[in-house]
Amino acid sequence: MKLGSLWLVCNSEHIARAGLLRRLPILLAYVTLGATPVAAQSVAGWTRHEADRLKVWAARAPEDALPALDTTSLDDAIASGDGAAIDGEATALALRLARWHLLGAVPASRRAGWHITDTDSSVDLRERLARALAMNSLDSFFEGLRPAHRDYAALRRQYGVESDPARRRTLALNMERWRWMPRVLGSDYILVNAAAFEARLSLQGREPSRWRVIVGKRSTPTPIFSAQVTGVILNPWWTVPASIVREKRGVFPASAGYVRSGGQVRQKPGPTNALGEMKLDMPNPYTVYMHDTPSKALFDREVRAFSHGCVRVDHALDFARTLLAGTMSREQIDAVVARRVTTTVPLERALPVYIAYFTASASEEGGVAFHPDIYGRDARQGMAEVTRPAAVASSDPASECGQAEALALNEAPAAALVQR
Repeated sequence: MKLGSLWLVCNSEHIARAGLLRRLPILLAYVTLGATPVAAQSVAGWTRHEADRLKVWAARAPEDALPALDTTSLDDAIASGDGAAIDGEATALALRLARWHLLGAVPASRRAGWHITDTDSSVDLRERLARALAMNSLDSFFEGLRPAHRDYAALRRQYGVESDPARRRTLALNMERWRWMPRVLGSDYILVNAAAFEARLSLQGREPSRWRVIVGKRSTPTPIFSAQVTGVILNPWWTVPASIVREKRGVFPASAGYVRSGGQVRQKPGPTNALGEMKLDMPNPYTVYMHDTPSKALFDREVRAFSHGCVRVDHALDFARTLLAGTMSREQIDAVVARRVTTTVPLERALPVYIAYFTASASEEGGVAFHPDIYGRDARQGMAEVTRPAAVASSDPASECGQAEALALNEAPAAALVQR
């Protein structure tokens, strides 16, 4: 007896109870073919009930700030009674809506400068859809495609009751950005929101701790990307970017710890070092890092866009202590810092960091906070004229910390810093 037939015999009672006998062709295809769709272009077995549920989900798309989808072709197929036509139209509609929910609806041309890797792009939606039809779980299929982060849920709730057109647009833009993120960030991660001048550190699934940060100026914006933090560097050296060397006309006094080596200008570790006393080891093509700073008074400003692109963290050594919990205490960290010797302390496991940009986010009180569009991204993104499913954003040239971003976001002037 083949594996598929054996599975059906062993589970016949369950199948009968679940009312799945009419779905045996789909179930058998999954068991015998290793979850391969039963057809190359469409998923077979759409019932009238499921087609109607699909139409409900298409009509409800605007609740997630997505365009409403035209169901005329599906209606015509249903009216014709042609099973193959129904399968084809329903599958096409379902997959398009699924891609929008999971990956976003805005064309790649409006995602310029967004370089956070979306791991969901490898998801086989056709396979998931076929499985959902086989198990009579179409609603769960769509519900499981929305971003899982609490921020998305907060934005969606606010979008449903917001009456101000400008704020509704801002909410829609940021809900779309969450669809460009991995659907699940995991239990441990760092999320930097450049527009909010804030970093959130989530460990072991607990409520994230929030840290004030300083981000890039409008002329040298912080890039949007993801990386892996592998360790904490205490007493880091700073290699001065060429752009800052030119800006300062090569004037870097030895009394401030600067040395010249191999054609570069570097600054020794110490309390006046531009990177402060801590830097995260997070390799990335932009050479942009999270680090300490000697200019701590700037954290008291409401709008904190002062850097050349890197992310400066308030109370950086406490941030390091939190990352190194179980490895080093604050007293041990202070002892290493006092020696002024560069020391890299590896994390037990790499921690994903997302340097993102959200002009609306969940507040600590559970509501929604709006932030200034310091880099003018909202004006360029747009949500109108969505004509095709989202595609993977193309890569742009890398830049270094201290240089203006060589990204498309510099193609238009930044909006004024207006707190909404």
